[in-house]
Amino acid sequence: MDITSVLYVSMTKKESHIYKGNFKGLLFISCYRVAHNVSSSKIKRILFCPIWILYRLVFNWILGIDVSEHTQIGKNCVVWHGVGLIIHPQAIIGDNCILRHNTTIGNTTSGGGAPIIYDGVDIGANCVIIGEIVIGKNVTIGAGSVVTKNIPDNAIVIGNPARILKYKE
Repeated sequence: MDITSVLYVSMTKKESHIYKGNFKGLLFISCYRVAHNVSSSKIKRILFCPIWILYRLVFNWILGIDVSEHTQIGKNCVVWHGVGLIIHPQAIIGDNCILRHNTTIGNTTSGGGAPIIYDGVDIGANCVIIGEIVIGKNVTIGAGSVVTKNIPDNAIVIGNPARILKYKE
């Protein structure tokens, strides 16, 4: 049994097929799910401390993915490439979202609120989503967009600052 088979076992059958050909994304999301589960209890944190250290070392320092184990990421979330991905610990990301490299999801001021991203959001590379904002369901955010305001469901947004290009039917 190779490492890919072991990682696929750690995910639901429905979630594992979306990572075909994306080993780095599969490795990240699998390790994130373990670290997220471990962080839920003090006993688990003590027992699985080496896994938490490995998660932080490999993803923060080696791969440049800064996603806290406390961040809430929904089911079937796909991470493509991942390098430069930064997500605030208080951000909430829904199910079936797609995240790409060099994306920042965070707050605008120290102690400020973080974004809530609903289900089915597709975020292009090099995006910045900051502030206590809400991104609606089934939104597509074009590469390089800077989002600082709420986005309604089914919108396609582009630009800096992001503006609604059109709505999906």
